Amino acid sequence: MNILRQKLDRGVLVFDGAMGTELYKRNFFVNNSYEQLNVTRPAVISEIHKAYLSAGADVLTANTFNANARCLRRHGIADQVEPINRAGVALAREAAGDRALVAASVGPVGDPESEADTRTGSSLIAEQLRALTGADFIIFESMHTFRDLENVLEALKSFPDLVYVPSFAAGSELFADPERLVDTLGKGTAADPPAALGINCGGGPEAVLRDFEKLMKLTRLPVIVQPNAGAPKGVEGRSLYMASEEYFSTYAVRFVRLGAAGVGGCCGIGPELIRAVSTAVKPLAGGKKIEISVKEEPVSGAAPLPEPLPRSQRGSLGAKLERKEFIRTVELTPPPGFDMTKLIANAKKCKANGIDAVNLPDGPRASARISPLGAAVIVEREAGIAAIPHCCCRDRSLIGLQADLLSYAAAGIRQLLFITGDPPKLGDYPFSSGVFDVDSIGLVAMQNRMNRGVDCGGKPINGQTAVLIGVGLDPNAIDQEREYRRICEKAEAGADFIQTQPVFDPQTLLKFLKRIEHLRLPVIAGVWPLVSLRNAQFLQNEVPGVVVPDSVMRRIAAPETKEGQLAAGIEIAREALAEITPFIAGVELSAPFGNVDTALKVLQ
Repeated sequence: MNILRQKLDRGVLVFDGAMGTELYKRNFFVNNSYEQLNVTRPAVISEIHKAYLSAGADVLTANTFNANARCLRRHGIADQVEPINRAGVALAREAAGDRALVAASVGPVGDPESEADTRTGSSLIAEQLRALTGADFIIFESMHTFRDLENVLEALKSFPDLVYVPSFAAGSELFADPERLVDTLGKGTAADPPAALGINCGGGPEAVLRDFEKLMKLTRLPVIVQPNAGAPKGVEGRSLYMASEEYFSTYAVRFVRLGAAGVGGCCGIGPELIRAVSTAVKPLAGGKKIEISVKEEPVSGAAPLPEPLPRSQRGSLGAKLERKEFIRTVELTPPPGFDMTKLIANAKKCKANGIDAVNLPDGPRASARISPLGAAVIVEREAGIAAIPHCCCRDRSLIGLQADLLSYAAAGIRQLLFITGDPPKLGDYPFSSGVFDVDSIGLVAMQNRMNRGVDCGGKPINGQTAVLIGVGLDPNAIDQEREYRRICEKAEAGADFIQTQPVFDPQTLLKFLKRIEHLRLPVIAGVWPLVSLRNAQFLQNEVPGVVVPDSVMRRIAAPETKEGQLAAGIEIAREALAEITPFIAGVELSAPFGNVDTALKVLQ
């Protein structure tokens, strides 16, 4: 097996970004042959490669995209195919050392530009391939047409042992007929199948996501995703470029969670964004997700473990669920400092208005805030309302997580929501590392063992914990099969109830609920009252797991005033809640920007 496939099978690879964008920043304008700079300005090319390596790239791409005779002829250097390509690979290899793989880039050759240009596209590509010695693999980038693909496959007939990745331009004719695309690859004339498939360029991460979804459904090969920076979007009369570090890295995480084997960037993406991608996805790629099985016997020959206490004996929330009382909860975000005054006041307001419990997220969006453990103890003591702390796998080792679970039990916290968590991204703590010794499924299994009197290693804990185990569900997930599989695994591991991500399309939720009826777990549905058009746009574009339908966007955009938009958002939430109430066990309301009154108005 080739080294690229070996590394893709072991974990997610981070690819570099654009070469042309970085050269343009350095005042090499478009009348230059950027590929010729491999020979004339090698130090500049080397500097760019090293910047990507320092940013965390696992793959450096040689500056050879247009280094075929047809493209070089435009600059009068068609006879320099071999030295330019050899120099491009050598520069990438020197920068990579033993820290990164080297991909040699081959772009489309285009159509003949004159009657004298009689060479076939496949022969031009074959000539370039012969000069690209020393690379770990070839990536055929930005293929737009089936003719581009056919040229590549024909050229590969002469290179039976070549490791290669065909990468298709998002939004091109290839994705208008993805079945034909995969069929052409399968019936192509290349001697060996590709090591992976790629999708690149397009109209930014959001646009690439649509074609990525198509490709993932049609192939078992690893898929590498490299979006470009995209076009600006209109936001309240302004044109905003959305490819910020936070935005781009959030989409990188989304691609990885949907199954991408490699992520990087294309046009407009520089080292700063690749650093953000590396920071975001490498904790996910390295997470071991330990499986913690629930054994009947902690030690060979010992008596079987006792069953967990009935749900009715696991806190007020468990008792209400068993009585089939409709549960009302509100999410309150713990403060970034240690002043709990506002949080306690909001919790008291929730209790006074008939709310059953408050949700306390664990470092939402990888932020540093007071821990849910501390917040839960104080809220229950000072406000007299049940707390549902979120227990996240991101920040603590297996031993640390187990210590937290024992602490919750000792403090009398009787309900927890277990989540895998967002990886550390950007913001104030870019140097923070994600742990991910275990994912939410393993963490549920660990708590279930404690509910039976032993820890994850089989050691007795001198009694049974009495925790009601909650788990997350994303009905909006693009990969519905993966989400279904994981919720079934969470149920098998010991989940007692399900809490969903915010749902703005009731039919999406109801369809998923129908599919998981057999799990017989009560579902608390997330409902998020929108406060403005800008709030809706932020959720739609930048928050993973949240899908705001176009119909909702049109309704929230209709009022011209912020007050009107807020009223529309509350009304949309009320309508959604009314439609789903007969099919759920409760609702979890978000308090946008800490405004509890907005959440409470949904219930009025």
